[in-house]
Amino acid sequence: MAFVVPEIINTNRLHLRQFVDEDWEDVHEYYSDKEATKFTFGRALTRGESWRAMASMIGHWHLRGYGPYALEEKATGKVIGTAGFWYPNDWPELEIKWALSRQHWGSGYASEASRAVQTVARTVFTDKSLISFIHSENMASIRLALAIGTTLEKQVEFRGHNWHIYRHPGEHAQ
Repeated sequence: MAFVVPEIINTNRLHLRQFVDEDWEDVHEYYSDKEATKFTFGRALTRGESWRAMASMIGHWHLRGYGPYALEEKATGKVIGTAGFWYPNDWPELEIKWALSRQHWGSGYASEASRAVQTVARTVFTDKSLISFIHSENMASIRLALAIGTTLEKQVEFRGHNWHIYRHPGEHAQ
């Protein structure tokens, strides 16, 4: 399958690229933190579950032609999180997602990566605007979504919880 988005995006401090097998221990740093995963998985993941979560992001690229990027910090070469395109089969629409290991919260990395992904989305997905699908209690992600220009569109029930759909700016809102 040909990918419909660039495989690599560079920002001032980050190298956004596809995940590779060697990234899984850095990825586990995020997934093993119950505070970081509170609004996604609702619990910390085991090492095996972290590897499978990363494998699902790699597979997403091959099934959809786009997917989440590994956020590699240029200064250290360490993968500190993920941001990119996400559309599992039960999601309401194509999403721009982000997640960072806790020690990098508040550093501006999620904003930097998400803005770069927004730029790609406006170029590639010209017929639609994307969403960010955020648990209603995830105030840090809600603040970030608003800071990068999204607007709250609606609230929905999803997997027994209240979630918000934030619409990213774009020429063709759905």
